Amino acid sequence: MGAGIAQVTAQSGFNTVLYELNESVLAKAKISIEKNLSTLVEKGKIAETEKQKTIQRIQFTSDLRACLADVFIEAIIEKPEAKIALFNQLAELNPGEIIFASNTSSLSVAAIAEKIKDPERVIGMHFFNPAPLMKLVEVVNTGYTSPGVTQTICELARRMGKTPVVCKDSPGFIVNRVARPYYIESLRLAEEGVISFEQIDSLLEATGFKMGPFKLMDLIGNDVNYAVSCSLYEQLGKPERLKPSSIQKEKVDQGELGKKTGKGYYTYS
Repeated sequence: MGAGIAQVTAQSGFNTVLYELNESVLAKAKISIEKNLSTLVEKGKIAETEKQKTIQRIQFTSDLRACLADVFIEAIIEKPEAKIALFNQLAELNPGEIIFASNTSSLSVAAIAEKIKDPERVIGMHFFNPAPLMKLVEVVNTGYTSPGVTQTICELARRMGKTPVVCKDSPGFIVNRVARPYYIESLRLAEEGVISFEQIDSLLEATGFKMGPFKLMDLIGNDVNYAVSCSLYEQLGKPERLKPSSIQKEKVDQGELGKKTGKGYYTYS
């Protein structure tokens, strides 16, 4: 997700710093971005010169001290303490009116903001996977968020060619709250042996969905999707209808996370 967001910002003309502590993951991100841009060139959607300019706008680094910017969009592990620690480190390196945007899909943005100096600078900026293709961005306000920060992030999203939708900080925001039964009910049908993964995907795609739930979970990552389900389940008081699936937990425990590991509900080469 971080690589996808970096590609979007760079394609939109912004100088971009892509920070990743793990060097191998950073190298993989660079390869992924170059591959995505090459595909766009092959399809005639961008020129080779635009591809090269986009790559030149991105600085790939594993050194946090290189992270100097006006806006930070984090897309790290879904643990509040990790996000809080990162933002506080960046605040020390970047004094002034900088903005901290979290790409979290399920955590409370307010709970992150209240642990950051000047919490009015913290906001949710939730992209959807794959970030270069999906147009929607949820802009998540907390009780602390400055109206000027909201305006800036909405304008930034528009300059990236995205459609910002402003919402209040609440469990799952809008899309993940609405979409959770799409995953949970499909998983429950599979648990009960009523129907296979492939059949569910085929049927739902035949009704107009662009991607069936199991293909979509593999694309998102079963670890991410399961974490969101668990988070919403806890925050909403553990309603039975949103109880996370044992099938998905097993996939996560076995490291079968989907496309990024080569195996999930399906096998990928």
